[in-house]
Amino acid sequence: MSRWIPRVAAILFILFVSAFALDAFSGAASFSAKLLGFLIHLIPSFVLLAFLALAWNRPAYGGLAFLLASIAFTLHFDTYKQPASFLAISVPPFLIGVLFLTLGVGRHRRSAAQKG
Repeated sequence: MSRWIPRVAAILFILFVSAFALDAFSGAASFSAKLLGFLIHLIPSFVLLAFLALAWNRPAYGGLAFLLASIAFTLHFDTYKQPASFLAISVPPFLIGVLFLTLGVGRHRRSAAQKG
């Protein structure tokens, strides 16, 4: 499996989640209040970016982090109540986590085979 598949999937998902932060600019608040709201709405994206940075060099740990993000999104955003929300918000980080774990296990097996 190419190491770029989970990386690109993670980047695309982070961009998708970040798009939801744009709603902070609607309404009648001042620009500074809107900007603060925008930054607050980007917190999940920043966390996912940190997970991606971890997964870039340590895919197994990053995979676990994305699996935890999937669980956290499911519980925090109550996506289990609506199938469309669950499929859009909770399933992608789960799949990304599985991809990174697969990459990490494959890397571990290759290094063990080279040593053995």
